[in-house]
Amino acid sequence: MSEKTIYESLQERGISRRDFLKLATLITAALGLEYAEMPRIVRAMETKTRLPVIWLEFQDCAGCTEALTRSLDPTLTKLLFSDISLDYHETLFAAAGAQAEENKRRVIEEYAGRYVLVVEGSIPRKDQGVYCTIGGQSAEALLKEAAEKAKAIIAVGTCASFGGLPKANPNPTGAVGVDTLVKDKPIINVPGCPPVPEVITNTIAHILLLDKPPKLDPLGRPKAFYGQTVHDRCPRRPFYERGQFAESFDDEGARKGWCLYKLGCKGPTTYSACATIKWNGGVSFPVQSNHPCIGCTQPDFWDEGGVYNALSAPPGAAEARGLATGVAAAGGVALAVGHSLYAKKKKQKAAQAFQAQKQAEASQQAQEE
Repeated sequence: MSEKTIYESLQERGISRRDFLKLATLITAALGLEYAEMPRIVRAMETKTRLPVIWLEFQDCAGCTEALTRSLDPTLTKLLFSDISLDYHETLFAAAGAQAEENKRRVIEEYAGRYVLVVEGSIPRKDQGVYCTIGGQSAEALLKEAAEKAKAIIAVGTCASFGGLPKANPNPTGAVGVDTLVKDKPIINVPGCPPVPEVITNTIAHILLLDKPPKLDPLGRPKAFYGQTVHDRCPRRPFYERGQFAESFDDEGARKGWCLYKLGCKGPTTYSACATIKWNGGVSFPVQSNHPCIGCTQPDFWDEGGVYNALSAPPGAAEARGLATGVAAAGGVALAVGHSLYAKKKKQKAAQAFQAQKQAEASQQAQEE
C-alpha cells in the first residue's frame, strides 16, 4: 500500500492546489462541519496517508455493497476509492481464495490499530455458526479475528447493525448484529436496507479525515444522517397535517400524492436521511416514488407490525393532529391579527394623547403671553 498522503495522491492525478481547496471545502460541507473547520480538513488531507479498509460480508444480499458502488457524489466517491486502500472485499476483489485471505492477514498485522473494519451482514451463532462459513471458518470467528486489531468498526446495513432480516422472527440461525459480539472497539452503525450510498462514504470519510467516529445517537448511528425522521422532511408532510391520506395504492388520493400513512408508512418513527439526500444522486426516495417507508433503519423493523400495516396509533390520530394543527394555525393567525389591532389602537391613543398635551401646552403659553 502506498504511503503517500492524500494530497500527494491527488497531485499525481493532476489535481491543482485550487481544485484541492475546492474539494476540501466540499468535503467539509459533506461531513456537516462548519466552514471554519475547513483548514482542519486541508491539514488532514495534506498529512494523512490512505486508510486501510477490510470489508467483510456475512449473512447479507450484497445490497449494501451494490449501494456503495452506486454513490453518485463524484468528488467524495473519487476521493474514497482513490485514497482509501480497500485491502479485502470478497465481492469487489478480483483475487480470491488463498491469495485474498493472505492479503487480509497481512493487513491485519502490518496495520494493526490503523485499519477500519467494515462489516456487511448479520452473524449467525446457532449450531456453532454453520449457517455462514468462509474458508472453513464461521462468521463469528472471522469477525473476532479482524476486529481484534481494528481501529474502528463500521456496521453497514441493518443486518450488520441490528441483525436485520436474518434476525426476524423466528430467527432460525440465531443472527445478531456486530455490537452483540464486539464490545471493546468503537462501532458505528450505518443501518438501512441498504443505506443511502453517500451515508456510507461520508462515514468512512469522517474517520479517514478526522481520525475519530462521528457523533452518534443512542443506537450508535451518525447523528448527521440519523438525527431526524423521514417524516420530518417528507414532501407529503403537508397532506399528513391536513388529514389527507391515500386509502389504497390506486385511489384518487394516491394519484394526487397524498400521505401514505394509512398504507403502512413508517416515516414518523424512522430516523434516516432518505428524504434529504435521497437516492441516485438526489433523484428520489421510496415515499417520493409512491411507496411507504418500511422503517428499515430501525431495529427489528421487519417484525414491527408488518410492512403495509399502519402504525399502531389510535384511528384518526393523524387526522386529529392535522385538524388540531389547522385550528392552532387559525387561532395563531387570529391572535396575531388581534394583537396587531390592539397595538395599532394603543399607538393611536398614545399619539392622540401626545397631540392633546401639545395643544394644551400651546394654549397655556398663549394665555401667559
